[in-house]
Amino acid sequence: MRRLPVYLLLDTSGSMSGEPIEAVKNGVQVMISSLRQNPQAIETAFLSVITFDSTARQIIPLTDLGSFQMTDLRATGTTSLGDALKVVSTCIDNEVGKTTAETKGDWKPLVFIMTDGIPTDDWQVGLREFQKRKTAYTVACAAGSGADTAVLKQITENVVSLDTADSQSIAKFFAWVTASIGVSSTKVEDAGKEVTGLNELPPPPSELNIVV
Repeated sequence: MRRLPVYLLLDTSGSMSGEPIEAVKNGVQVMISSLRQNPQAIETAFLSVITFDSTARQIIPLTDLGSFQMTDLRATGTTSLGDALKVVSTCIDNEVGKTTAETKGDWKPLVFIMTDGIPTDDWQVGLREFQKRKTAYTVACAAGSGADTAVLKQITENVVSLDTADSQSIAKFFAWVTASIGVSSTKVEDAGKEVTGLNELPPPPSELNIVV
């Protein structure tokens, strides 16, 4: 079976403490519950969570939706976004099945990045690694006014922003991510084709501004 790998890169730096980090935890839980109701997603989508604060780590390896168990998140430290891009690059190398002469590999991964701040590490080193990997699409979300959309635009052309990093806005972002994964899994299952950009995804809710 060809899996649809989905990587969530979540900012757990100190500025996310309180309402934002609780909203992220809740958003992931609601997303998993919704995707488990989607017959295509439950067949195809595999999820991994990478957090980044003073360092980045993969806290949940690529896991099918039925077995996925969210772990606790704590907000602390700085914003090592470059480190997160390095970690996801390594994870894609190690976890995503490659196509060979005999077998079809996994579908190209979907990557969703959410951050409320400006990278505190040498993020361009991580970006150079990440750019060597092929994704179906990468979406970056700038949560609140402290995030730098210009940095995110260098990582991916698909950038959305939330005016505030409150629980309502973050919930809306995760609802849209859920719908996007659903559409992507339906397309690979039914049509055997990958979604390649925002124009093929459900329209974002009004809280999500597309950064052009």
